[in-house]
Amino acid sequence: MPDDTADDPLADLADLILNVGRLVRARTHGVGTVPMTETEGQVMRVVDLYPGSAPSEIARRTRLQRTNVSTALRTLEDKGLISRTSTTGRGIAVTPTARAAANLRILRAALSRGLTGVLGHDLDAVRQCNQLLSHLEQRLTDDHIDRLGAH
Repeated sequence: MPDDTADDPLADLADLILNVGRLVRARTHGVGTVPMTETEGQVMRVVDLYPGSAPSEIARRTRLQRTNVSTALRTLEDKGLISRTSTTGRGIAVTPTARAAANLRILRAALSRGLTGVLGHDLDAVRQCNQLLSHLEQRLTDDHIDRLGAH
């Protein structure tokens, strides 16, 4: 049986994204940020991108189970990275704190330093890559939310 994925650019892209993410995380380990689990990091990214989101929306956007999001939100709140406030009815809005903003600045500076020597000479290509990956992230998130609404 032949391997149909041997020359598959989409499979190659997914594989490269996963591996590059692992390598970048390894370069920025222990940079002085508040330590977070992978789940907490996923939740924090959504909170940063969509401040005021409800826990259910965070679960949809991260594709995590609601119970895992609740656990992550509790630990992120204990770490001083998020605040939860009541909205109308029984709703909850989750927002990043000033400590989270400072933590994100430290992380982004470390990420930039970690890649400057590797890609800093070709920022136009980096911007194109950022555009593609941002589009991919948005499409994957929107597609998942659209499919949930269709059920």
